[in-house]
Amino acid sequence: MSKVWFITGSGRGIGYEAALAALAAGDRVVASGRDRAALQQRFAAFGVAQVLPIALDVVDDAQVRAAVDAAVAHFGRIDVLLNNAGYGQLGLFEEIGAAAVERQFATNVFGLYNVTRAVLPVLRRQRSGRILNITSVGGIIGVAGGSVYCASKFAVEGFSEALAAEVEQFGIRVTIVGPGYFRTDFLDASSIRHGEQAIADYAGLSQQLRAFFDGRNHQQAGDPARLGRVLVQLAHHAAPPLRFSAGPDAVEVVRGKVARLSQETDAFEALSRSTDYAA
Repeated sequence: MSKVWFITGSGRGIGYEAALAALAAGDRVVASGRDRAALQQRFAAFGVAQVLPIALDVVDDAQVRAAVDAAVAHFGRIDVLLNNAGYGQLGLFEEIGAAAVERQFATNVFGLYNVTRAVLPVLRRQRSGRILNITSVGGIIGVAGGSVYCASKFAVEGFSEALAAEVEQFGIRVTIVGPGYFRTDFLDASSIRHGEQAIADYAGLSQQLRAFFDGRNHQQAGDPARLGRVLVQLAHHAAPPLRFSAGPDAVEVVRGKVARLSQETDAFEALSRSTDYAA
């Protein structure tokens, strides 16, 4: 059955490729992003019966609600919400000012909340729907140089797990999608942000990490077009997973995290069990 997608951050990268894959599968797409003219150009080959390009800054709650209303007015329903909009604030924690931290959370966390909050009443009325939340391997492990970004993605993962338990009763399924390194503009200067406060004690590590990320820009192994097609499969799957790790590198990261958690839990189990009141 044909589905209607509402995709944030549709202008490039994973969001754009997911939109193309959904259209190729016969679905319809609300392609949202900050630059509506650019979206119209990107999706010029498709008619209004297939694609609705719409201006959307996920940080603006009023604009979010208007966009969702326009989507329902145009297509009559929303079946799949793909929360993809976001960016990476990299840098060591002390290098990043409070305003930059707030901007990161405003987009990656509160923006995602805004869109989900606006779409959920539509899905509840329908008693069906899928929510795909794009996080990252940085949403399951914390890494040096990614403290703020990882914190935002950890927040989305916790939110998504809890939300899944709340909305399953309405026939709504939530899937956390945690990509590894994919060849998008994520590490490009047009997207990535670095800490703006240089601290001498961190200079060596900061330079090393920036060189690491710069060296992987547009060299990542992950193919966003293939991931776009996988997202369509997940959206149409009869029993989608709560968490999907995208890419071999992501699979290894998750397995490593599970192993470390198990080892530490076993090593300190007796101490953990000593905290209850005495019988």
